[in-house]
Amino acid sequence: MKTFIKFCSILGLILSIFSQSSAAEKVDYLKTDWTFKGLFGKFDRGSLQRGYQVYTEVCAACHSMKYLSYRNLSEKGGPEFSVEQAKAIAASFEVIDGPNADGEMFTRPAKLSDKFVMPYENEKAAQAANGGAYPPDMSVLVKARGGGVDYIYSLLQGYEKAPDGMILDEGVHYNKYMYGNKIKMSAPLSDGIIEYGDGTPASVEQMSKDVTTFLMWAAEPHLEARHRMGFKAIIYLIILTTLVYFSMKKIWSRIESEV
Repeated sequence: MKTFIKFCSILGLILSIFSQSSAAEKVDYLKTDWTFKGLFGKFDRGSLQRGYQVYTEVCAACHSMKYLSYRNLSEKGGPEFSVEQAKAIAASFEVIDGPNADGEMFTRPAKLSDKFVMPYENEKAAQAANGGAYPPDMSVLVKARGGGVDYIYSLLQGYEKAPDGMILDEGVHYNKYMYGNKIKMSAPLSDGIIEYGDGTPASVEQMSKDVTTFLMWAAEPHLEARHRMGFKAIIYLIILTTLVYFSMKKIWSRIESEV
């Protein structure tokens, strides 16, 4: 009996420590108006195109998006660049192809069918260029992180001076939304770091929202189609329920009249 009581005491202490730890680590993420949320949610085409620009000019130097092809940029439900625009975007990158007739590899402009060009040849090269840290692929990053879009959006704006008493190793930065508050990636965004083609002011908040919207689309490219399917299913169920209700009412009315 004493052993059981002692076990329960230890278990209670462990659970208390974990609950306090979880409460301490809980952070309220920044909120914004996501157009793709909700049953009728749709992606903002302008935001998707601006988000791709932020990824290309800022994020792509370190982060890959290996599951996306350049043709996806012109597909319905995405950024919806024109086919000619998508071809021009692809052609601005070079890919290694081959072997040719002489058995040699060669470089050529990328085509719509090519995957997004990787910033590094392999994982080891990526780690060597980033102080041992491996920049994660961003294709499905939104789905791989707790908090989803709110977490990514907040992280990009969460760089601050470390609190008094916190010691950071060389090359490590403080971010109040990062797990553990320590991150090796320096703040990637600053006001006016890029110039949007549509004239939208490139504030840190705006760029964070745009690139996060782009990452959400990359992780769920068929989100709009899924929303449309869900809406149709609801309408179908409402009609079916109505028909069943009136059918049952008619059947019971006959039974009651016979009784």
